Amino acid sequence: MRAVLARIDPVWMVLIGIASVQLGAAFAKDLFASTTPTATAWLRLCFAALIFLTFARPRVRGRRAREWWTVGAYGVALAGMNWAIYESFARIPIGVAVTVEFLGPLVVAVFGSRRFRDLLWVSLAAVGVVLLGLQPIDPDWIGLGLALLAGALWAGYILLAGPTGRVFEGVSGVTVASLIGAVLLSGPALLLGSPAFNPQVFGVALAVGLLSSVIPYGLEMVALRRIAPGLFGILMSLEPAAAALFALLVLGEGLRLIEIFAMACVVVASVGATCSRRACEPALID
Repeated sequence: MRAVLARIDPVWMVLIGIASVQLGAAFAKDLFASTTPTATAWLRLCFAALIFLTFARPRVRGRRAREWWTVGAYGVALAGMNWAIYESFARIPIGVAVTVEFLGPLVVAVFGSRRFRDLLWVSLAAVGVVLLGLQPIDPDWIGLGLALLAGALWAGYILLAGPTGRVFEGVSGVTVASLIGAVLLSGPALLLGSPAFNPQVFGVALAVGLLSSVIPYGLEMVALRRIAPGLFGILMSLEPAAAALFALLVLGEGLRLIEIFAMACVVVASVGATCSRRACEPALID
């Protein structure tokens, strides 16, 4: 497998990962007719954790309390992010939800910067979000708020990824975080909303776990060893557009012109913020 991945351009790995995540998101929303968004998020974490455990056995003995607090917070961010964005999907179009959610990584990208042009990128993204609230119909503020919460948790997830990766090798940190997230969501998933579980639901949820967690995490881990971080950030800026595309193809979920323009504002702001942080850094050595 490593030999095969070594022959694939890392840019294509990232693009395949993005497509996989958003295809999984469309399939997840399609499950909402059979079960609840909370149950869908829980099943995704459960299946992802089980798959990760087949090839990543985290070391649990000899860990310090601080390491467990770090991976615990990482798991909380992961579970909360998945829950919030799925609940948002149930209320607003996927493309709109992912556009708002992407504000989290964007804020992280410019956090602490004192350069005026970085503030311009944030302002452009804010314009995009304001446009989403100025639609000709009454916007779903709960759905937008949940997407914003998902973005905040995504920002926390990004900030905790480094500390977790330094103490948990490979994907073992994501494995433990997925297990923690699955445990945290098990109560709400089983007790609230009377979720309907059947073989079809489990089958689609398994596919969602593969598409939205296992495949993209695995590909991104390999790609990040061979690609400049700035270029990776630019590619990740395609997430909102990919979300809208797969929502259209899988669910027939179209966007209004104002929503497309708002999405473009956020994507351009993300690309600009990444470029301003020296996107042309030398590639990492494998």
